Order: sequence, then structure tokens, then C-alpha cells
Amino acid sequence: MNKKKLRSLYKKKRAELGSLKLEDLSIEIANQILNLSIWDFDNFHVFMGVDKLKEIDTNFIISILQGRDKNIIIPKVVSDEDLDHYLLTDSTKLKVNQWNIIEPINGIKVEPKKIQVVFVPLLAYDYHGNRVGYGKGYYDKFLAQCGEKCLKIGLSFFAPEKKILSSSLDIRLNYCVTPKKIYKFN
Repeated sequence: MNKKKLRSLYKKKRAELGSLKLEDLSIEIANQILNLSIWDFDNFHVFMGVDKLKEIDTNFIISILQGRDKNIIIPKVVSDEDLDHYLLTDSTKLKVNQWNIIEPINGIKVEPKKIQVVFVPLLAYDYHGNRVGYGKGYYDKFLAQCGEKCLKIGLSFFAPEKKILSSSLDIRLNYCVTPKKIYKFN
């Protein structure tokens, strides 16, 4: 299936989820993350889920990372194509941008090469680690800047599609975590 159709389909699937169901599924995903072999790493990049878009509530993941004394890095949209990345600390000031994304106003900037694990937002993914985002290319560009050993972990409420048509600019996932299962890709 092509990306445009998948975007439409998965936005509709999300829209059908109630807020209590979203919270339960987000907690289940956070609990599944505990089963990944990622706990020797220090620098974790976490997107801030948008309630209006019925994205995964990543606050549960952030709580787990804080409990394990990990460095949490969050993105900030700085142009039509680019993200900057900031260390989340007690003194980091946050605000909601024009797309209803919570992002840092200030803080300690972190270069992508220093990030070891990225939790990647997505609408859909397939059995090969290809993903469909919102179509702006922010994450593909960002992931291309990360080191080769950086783990890319998608988060999804849903099972994978059989095959997604991808381009040479698309960066594949290493894993995708769902409420019931972790998918590993080569």
C-alpha cells in the first residue's frame, strides 16, 4: 500500500481509540520497552506525543528512563525540515508549538551523533522496518545524522503492514514496540 493511503488509514484507526484506551496502550508499550536490550545505553531521544493526534503518550517511557538515570533528549522543530535536540532536565522550560507539540524553549543542545537510542513516531510500519510518518521527512533527516550504531525504535498501537513502498531516503527501524509484541528488523 502506498504511504498516502496508509497515512489516511492509520489516522482514522487512531481517531477511533478512546482516551482511556490510548492511556492503557501507551502504558503497555512502555512496559514492553523494559524487555529490550537497551539499558546499557545512556542517551535516549524521545518524541513528545501529541494528544490531539492520538499519539502514544511518551510520558510513561520518560518516567522509566528517569527511574534508570538515563539522559533524555527531546526534539524542537527549528525549520520546515530540521529538528534540534535538547537534554530534558528539571530546569528545561517547555512550551506547545503551533503544531501542538511540546518542545523545549531552552536547554543543553545535544548533537545527533551522541544519541544512542531514538524512539521514533510513526503512523504505520511493515515487517521490514519501513515506516510511514506524517510525510515531512523530519525524522528521516534526523536519523541520517545519528551514528551508525544508533538504535531506531518505532512505537505503534497497531501490528505491521505486509509491505510499505519506501524510498532511498527512508531510514529503517531496528525495532517496533507495540502493546503486545516487539518486532525486530534486520
